[in-house]
Amino acid sequence: MYTLMVEGQEDVTADDFLALGTLAEDLGFDGFATSDHYDSVVGAPGRGSLDVWGLICALAAATERIRIGTMVSPVTFRPPAVLAKLALAADGLSRGRIEVGLGTGWHDVEHQRFGLPFPPFADRLAMLTEQVEIIRRLTDGETLDFDGSHYQLRGATLLPRPVTGRMRIVFGGSAKPKVAALAARFADAYNVVWISPEDAREARGRLDQACEAIGRDPATLPMTLMARFVVGSDEADYRRRLARVTAKALEGDDEDPSPWIAGTCAQVIERIATYRAHGVEGFYLNHFDHRDLDMVRLCAADVLPHVR
Repeated sequence: MYTLMVEGQEDVTADDFLALGTLAEDLGFDGFATSDHYDSVVGAPGRGSLDVWGLICALAAATERIRIGTMVSPVTFRPPAVLAKLALAADGLSRGRIEVGLGTGWHDVEHQRFGLPFPPFADRLAMLTEQVEIIRRLTDGETLDFDGSHYQLRGATLLPRPVTGRMRIVFGGSAKPKVAALAARFADAYNVVWISPEDAREARGRLDQACEAIGRDPATLPMTLMARFVVGSDEADYRRRLARVTAKALEGDDEDPSPWIAGTCAQVIERIATYRAHGVEGFYLNHFDHRDLDMVRLCAADVLPHVR
């Protein structure tokens, strides 16, 4: 599975979102995803950020085939029933193509700026543990009484049910043991973020162990990878695009692009093959220079046919 992904908080307008999402569908990508933030995560002032679940609903109605979702929605942003309601609205509009990406959240600055709670990681993990169970059970059709440390529900029922009968839940992070165990219980896939092929293999091992510990077939919990993505038709074209991404995403600072999926088309094809050999089954290609539609077309024409 090859998903085109954007950083929605880095001045992605509603028009940008719809243009990229519909182009991804037209060009044969399998999915389209967005981060879920309320402020620039690279500290760039003046960049717009819309609530992504509104954009997802719009794109759901404008497309017919691709999966659409978040990578990820922080547990601190919305109560679980609210997130489930939003996802169900998008699910109906898309006729069953929504993926709910869940995670603990990490960007403390945006929480402070917008008055959102940002408790210590252990508390956010406890919130996530309750959140995913509530969303899973509600969208599976239960009428739910729930007494948790962070959330309490009384006789909660969500209707209508998901179009396919099951809401697809994806975890994002580094697959450390506690979250891997949680994913094994509730998730349909796990997405690791910005790691090397060797680290991906270790993450796959932790997911396998978590599944085996509860009697789940590890093959039913596929592992995907989110990586910054830059591709050029030749070395010079790649370097030009890399410089634009560095300026936009890193404010001009140098960063080792070795964990990225980046290079010429041939190099990107080889890079994807390396990750696949280390247990990665799908890719979230994080396109930071989101108005460069020609790079999306280049990927569709000269990369995707060789990595299917």
